[in-house]
Amino acid sequence: MSSREGNTVRLLLTVEQAAQRLGIGRTLMYALVRDGDVESVQIGRLRRIPADALARYVDQLRTALPQPDDTAA
Repeated sequence: MSSREGNTVRLLLTVEQAAQRLGIGRTLMYALVRDGDVESVQIGRLRRIPADALARYVDQLRTALPQPDDTAA
């Protein structure tokens, strides 16, 4: 296997891989999937997370953050 093949960007991640990328635990990742906060797909009996679903989830978190109040200064 060449180093290029070893660095393949995966389109779909396991729940464990997705949790590792977000820096959270597996249990919380399963909860985010169960609650529909993070998109997932099913392939047969396997549950997978599209890699771009993680970026969308993080974007949602960013837009949900309260913006600093400029008039407080």
